[in-house]
Amino acid sequence: MNAPLPQLLAEYDVDVVVIEVAPGFTGGTFQRPDGSLLFVRPAGRPEAEWEITARALLGRALRVALPPIPAPFEVTEL
Repeated sequence: MNAPLPQLLAEYDVDVVVIEVAPGFTGGTFQRPDGSLLFVRPAGRPEAEWEITARALLGRALRVALPPIPAPFEVTEL
């Protein structure tokens, strides 16, 4: 999980779609029926925020133990 983010996403075959969303939304994950992952990245958000969000989403999807993410971020499963 310490590799550069583009490398991690490629290694786990994660597709990323960038969309316009509400200001409080920092990203999301959808697991497709075949098990592959689709990440939703909000347009126009800071790169550092995406790094935190994407790594947290990937860790959660892979069930990898990660240190807590900084406030005010939180990962919620629906």
